[in-house]
Amino acid sequence: MNEESRLGQLVITLFQGVLYRDAEPLLWQPLIDLQGRVRDHCGTIGLELILDEAEGYAYLRQRPAREGQPELPRLVQRRALSYPVSLLLVLLRKKLAEFDAAGGDTRLVIAREQIVDEVRLFFPETGNEARLLDRLDAHLNKIVELGFLRRLRGEEHEFEVRRILKAFVDAQWLGEFEQRLAEYQAHAAAEGEE
Repeated sequence: MNEESRLGQLVITLFQGVLYRDAEPLLWQPLIDLQGRVRDHCGTIGLELILDEAEGYAYLRQRPAREGQPELPRLVQRRALSYPVSLLLVLLRKKLAEFDAAGGDTRLVIAREQIVDEVRLFFPETGNEARLLDRLDAHLNKIVELGFLRRLRGEEHEFEVRRILKAFVDAQWLGEFEQRLAEYQAHAAAEGEE
């Protein structure tokens, strides 16, 4: 495959989502080799390549408008996340930070039961355990769809926490979530007083 074809394949793959070193080993090295050309190509349409060689992932992100230049239409969609999904992402990010601090393996695998134990504190007490699990499964499915969790083959209730989570749930995102959480708690307290 010539360089132009490889460049096209890389850009199309990045348009489709995150490129992981372990999932696409045949594309990873060409991405490293052609990253300058990929950056230039995507830059013409207002996107920037985010490449983390240490963690093994790459993705495209909308580049902020530069001063004095018109803002381009948004090509990469933003998704509003529900409170439970946001909460789960924060808890998973915390687990990933603890896992990294402990050292050792690079893959964090977490069981559904562990996630249930973590979120139980944050959801209202309910007598219907099956309903809680159904709702949690729906939220976990959304997180899998977003690419932050990956189901393990043959293990329906085991998940790998994808390292891309570190890039999306950063200190700024956590600060904004804490502010929204405080507003949510104030709103819930006001409703409880009525």
